[in-house]
Amino acid sequence: MNIESNIKILMVDKPLKLDCGKVIDNFPIAYETYGSLNKEKNNAILVFHALTGDQFVAGTNPITKKDGWWSHAVGPNKAIDTNKFFVICSNVIGGCMGSFGPSHKDPVEKKIFGANFPVITINDMVNAQYNLLDYFGIEKLFSVVGGSMGGMQVLQFVSNFPKKAKTAVPIACTSSHSSQNIALNELGRQAITADPNWNDGSYNEKKTNPNKGLAVARMAAHITYLSKKGLQEKFGRKLQERDDLKFGFDADFQIESYLRYQGSVFVDRFDANSYLYITRAMDYFDLAKNFNNNLSDAFKETKTKFFIISFTSDWLYPTQENKDIVIALNAIGADVGFVEIESDKGHDSFLLNVPDFLNAFKNFLNSSYVDDKL
Repeated sequence: MNIESNIKILMVDKPLKLDCGKVIDNFPIAYETYGSLNKEKNNAILVFHALTGDQFVAGTNPITKKDGWWSHAVGPNKAIDTNKFFVICSNVIGGCMGSFGPSHKDPVEKKIFGANFPVITINDMVNAQYNLLDYFGIEKLFSVVGGSMGGMQVLQFVSNFPKKAKTAVPIACTSSHSSQNIALNELGRQAITADPNWNDGSYNEKKTNPNKGLAVARMAAHITYLSKKGLQEKFGRKLQERDDLKFGFDADFQIESYLRYQGSVFVDRFDANSYLYITRAMDYFDLAKNFNNNLSDAFKETKTKFFIISFTSDWLYPTQENKDIVIALNAIGADVGFVEIESDKGHDSFLLNVPDFLNAFKNFLNSSYVDDKL
């Protein structure tokens, strides 16, 4: 996949010490922008993407030729109105859409990092992306927003930089990865590393690709993004282009065919090692850990206005985990709003056309922006 000619790159020429202890320097951050930065530079929104997302939040992704992953929410007159706001989104470090990641060459060894890439954290991702504020000359963002892993980055950003965002919208996320979610991620990682074509992470040099393992990892993860009710209503026990069971191991059921398709298209746009590294970063996320396990203390310096959103059918990051963040913020008297959106679309609700969600999101941003201008 040739992406070099279709992306914007910021070369960060100052060192960044990672949580693992290693230091990176002169590394690329791939980014995209939408809308225009106003004269006062107070209308910028930094969007953080989820596990398999990238910098192309809206319009047409120049690499995949498909709609940006958040086209329902970002664009003219949408929840994040690009007629009003300047939207920045970057590919996280560890990713595979142009930012510094496992598919880059090790400047010392002169070969692709592969599994020798340093282990990264959500904190590392956020600290790397902070360089975009300096690049654009933005003293304070109007908002930081993101869903799922993007929401984790929102929380980390406000904790790290308590005076750098007027508002924050963490969506369908958590302040620490649960044992269940670590287990689910490990299932995906084992599927990848068990594929003989993974070659201990050196598949690029050996010109192989662990597509089968990566596809299975995607299939397993995709189930967690949906809800039982949504799956049942969409697929039930419907058969796939056949009148009866075939008594074999082809895809008898529509849900089997759907999952196989999701796996097959995913391997065309994502890197297996990036999947390993990013899921590991999610598993390591525990915001309260560095604050004596007191989540409130992670935000004690901030004046940021929060709006936290969850979904009724999200069992990956359930409403209670989002409410725990609200409770921690309330404990320090922070300005925080919360809404639980009724949806049968599971965790993926934040990526889909769910009107109640999009309206609540839009109203919060617009009302906060009006307040800011008064």
